[in-house]
Amino acid sequence: MTAWEALSDWGWLDTWIVATAALAAMSCALPGTFLVLRRQSLMGDALSHAVLPGIVLGFLLFHALREAGWLTAAWAGWLQHALVFAGATLTGLLCGLLTELVIRVGRVEPSAALGVVFTSLFALGLLLVRLLADSAHIDAGCVLYGNLETIVTDTVFGNALPRAALLNGGVLLFNLVLLVLFHKELELTTFDPALATAVGIPARGVQFALLACAGMTVVAAFESVGSILVIAMLVAPPATALLLSDRLSGVLAWSCGLAVVSAIGGHVAALTVPPLARTAFAWPELGDVSTAGMIAAVSGGMCLVAWIAAPRHGLMRQWWNRVHLRMRIVAEDVLGLLFRVEEPTHAATGLSSVPQLARALQAPRWQVSWAVSHLRRQGAVTMSDRGPALTESGRQLAQQIVRSHRLWEAYLATNFQMSDPQMHASAARIEHFLNSRMREELAAELAQPAVDPHGAAIPPEEGASR
Repeated sequence: MTAWEALSDWGWLDTWIVATAALAAMSCALPGTFLVLRRQSLMGDALSHAVLPGIVLGFLLFHALREAGWLTAAWAGWLQHALVFAGATLTGLLCGLLTELVIRVGRVEPSAALGVVFTSLFALGLLLVRLLADSAHIDAGCVLYGNLETIVTDTVFGNALPRAALLNGGVLLFNLVLLVLFHKELELTTFDPALATAVGIPARGVQFALLACAGMTVVAAFESVGSILVIAMLVAPPATALLLSDRLSGVLAWSCGLAVVSAIGGHVAALTVPPLARTAFAWPELGDVSTAGMIAAVSGGMCLVAWIAAPRHGLMRQWWNRVHLRMRIVAEDVLGLLFRVEEPTHAATGLSSVPQLARALQAPRWQVSWAVSHLRRQGAVTMSDRGPALTESGRQLAQQIVRSHRLWEAYLATNFQMSDPQMHASAARIEHFLNSRMREELAAELAQPAVDPHGAAIPPEEGASR
């Protein structure tokens, strides 16, 4: 089967798989956003692992009740989910209590205590799965990786709605209601817990409520995506959203949107990647892949892409900002040098070409060449047989650069014991970041000095402001 044939066979089952995954991912993304903002992503990982013993014990209790004949077929499905949900919730609370106990009694760092507790509980859960899998028919693969492809066949309301979609949709609605009702409390305790406590908001109580909400969400999503992969739902969309927005509302919106995209992309990839791999690599024995696993892979891939190419915080943008800053500094250095050349007391020769400017500035020739071309396009510099020269607008810009440099040297000489080379090096950096207001404040503090420590005139504050 080709990738196109796999997609052409899309049916109602695939739609419900995507819908259930999207609901689970969005329900996880809401509390996950606040965990990531609080730098408590490990807590989500801990909850997704620590609830495993409770899930196993809840299922074993259901299995025992069914074997004893105490359950009717009408209530069996609902009771199974209720017992599993209750067992996982109790284990999540136990994880929090044990972590607090280890912190207080053992006097260890919180993340270390959490790591000890949740790994121990997870190991206990795996042991129960291994020891009791034969008698209770617990599939370790479903526990670890979820059962998204078949769980949607467990329907309610006359086969109209998958039970997992109803459960995850209910949790999503519950999380949205809590977010709307307690948005201010969550925001304030997340960004400034000390202020929240000062104004009467119990920051620690909100913290435990958030953990309880996250634990409930993890339990609801557990059966769909499994213990290992639920952490991707909880952390990856919020982490990606933080690279795309600086506002909490934007981060929440991006988190939910990315969760939906990861659900769609994950299932599409689960359908198309195996056929493509079999054809491309002549690997006919390659089997199918898990939708939940591909959702996690797509979520991680989107996070990687955002880390590289996010408009404001991506690596490419940061690289471009550094390049832009460097070229702006070189262009301003050229203006400052040309201004000093025009001063009668600093007259100099030998700056009739770009290579001579580069030697005087001790900068790469290509950077100086670009800076001169850029300044010419701006109308700040003209070129003639005698070399580059300032225009009137360029002279006004250069005047402010030189003023910043000499005011800063005067400030350093007044307040610090520094050598001339040290003052010059510091002023050569700071001159590119002083605006007109800062220059006015410096000049007022220094009583409007006319010359710098070397006797050079400090240009007046006029011309174009920076």
